[in-house]
Amino acid sequence: MSESTLSAPGPAGRGGIIKTAAISALAGNLFLAILKIGFGISSGSLAVLGDGMDSSVDVLIALMSLLVSVVISRPADAGHPWGHGRAETVATAVLSFILFFAGAQLILNAILSFFSGSIREVPAREALYITVVSIAGKLVLAWSQYLFSKKAASAMLRANAKNMAADVIISLGVLGGLGLSLFFKNGAIDSAAAILVGCWVIKSAVGIFIEANAELMDGGSGTASYRAIFDAVHSVAGAGRPHRARMRRIAGFWDIDMDIEVDPNLTVYEAHRIASQVERAIKERVEGVYDIMIHVEPAGNKENEGFGLCEDTVNGDYEPQNVEK
Repeated sequence: MSESTLSAPGPAGRGGIIKTAAISALAGNLFLAILKIGFGISSGSLAVLGDGMDSSVDVLIALMSLLVSVVISRPADAGHPWGHGRAETVATAVLSFILFFAGAQLILNAILSFFSGSIREVPAREALYITVVSIAGKLVLAWSQYLFSKKAASAMLRANAKNMAADVIISLGVLGGLGLSLFFKNGAIDSAAAILVGCWVIKSAVGIFIEANAELMDGGSGTASYRAIFDAVHSVAGAGRPHRARMRRIAGFWDIDMDIEVDPNLTVYEAHRIASQVERAIKERVEGVYDIMIHVEPAGNKENEGFGLCEDTVNGDYEPQNVEK
């Protein structure tokens, strides 16, 4: 049996990157939230006010990210032998719920404004200028969060970058609604734009939750990833019949377990050497490997453990590449 662990970026390093990203997101979104909520109220634009509420949610997300950066920096302990990386995944799921309810509240408020019986006033022109500033600010924040997510290999930061990119589209929708509202002198168009903004927020929330849930349920790896590790086994002389393979994500990194068969007459040292070669071959084909555990069995062992995947399970007509006989 052999084991290998990724050394960089370590939990402390990732925590520092996430902390920096969270602070920058907190400062930027706090500024935009105050700006849009203030001018949304003063200009009478429900869409701009809703956009400001969305930025307020982003402030909460940044605060949550700061907390997560502290948690995931803690080393593994007896209670958490795999470390604390899943705290990031849990936070991502929580983020999706916050976004969902923010979007639903915005839709509800806009619908109520339609049926209130009161005539919606046309928003002030200043709301247009604030929305343009919001678009520029969100573009900068989305790009910075994307760069931080690549550096830290962070699913949470990647989700936050997607959320901020969606915010740009939201603000563009608000801008279009404001323009039409001012052009036609009809305040109801602003409320309609607010409903569309809310629907987009909910769509983003559902997408983020599906991605986080796949990681929490140890799924979503896809057949291509399993093909890669099976090819890695066949590229190593002496390693055969990869089976009981399991891949799962831990905070954006792969945790891989797999059984292989070797000649039963090999020494423990020789079997270990083959397993180590398999590990290196996997790392050459799969990016972001956190940990690999290879279990060695004697060739001819047909015991069925009842879980994990083999080549036939992934694809019945799968043909391994670079096989060494």
